[in-house]
Amino acid sequence: GHASPEDHAYTIMKELDVDYVLVIFGGMSGYSSDDINKFLWMIRIGGSTPEGAHIRESDYYSPSGEYKVDKDGSTAMLNSLMYKMCYYRFGEVMTEQGKPTGYDRVRNQEIGNKDFELDVLEEAFTSEHWIVRIYKVKDLDNRGNK
Repeated sequence: GHASPEDHAYTIMKELDVDYVLVIFGGMSGYSSDDINKFLWMIRIGGSTPEGAHIRESDYYSPSGEYKVDKDGSTAMLNSLMYKMCYYRFGEVMTEQGKPTGYDRVRNQEIGNKDFELDVLEEAFTSEHWIVRIYKVKDLDNRGNK
């Protein structure tokens, strides 16, 4: 589900009775063992299952074949649930003097998708240095309303 766009991920989360989702994010603090750096493994594992056959690793690389979260990042990457959970509200944050807002200190890139809202999740907790981020899965009725 993390590799999917929000709407598809919501279906998966509901099928699995997920109430909360936790991500580990190091872009604020410089912690490099975070979920964005492990995300390619999640994509590879998910894509190796019958249910995840639609997940193609190549969709998450930039046109030049790089794994990027900046303006050159792929559409699949910049719209994946993992990206959105890690970078929600991050585009407003100054992490280093002389760098733009939304500057990821692990990947040394200004994130490429800064201005988005979450449709199916709401932020429940973010630790002081943003390493731990927890989201509550919204209860949407069958018309998509809260």
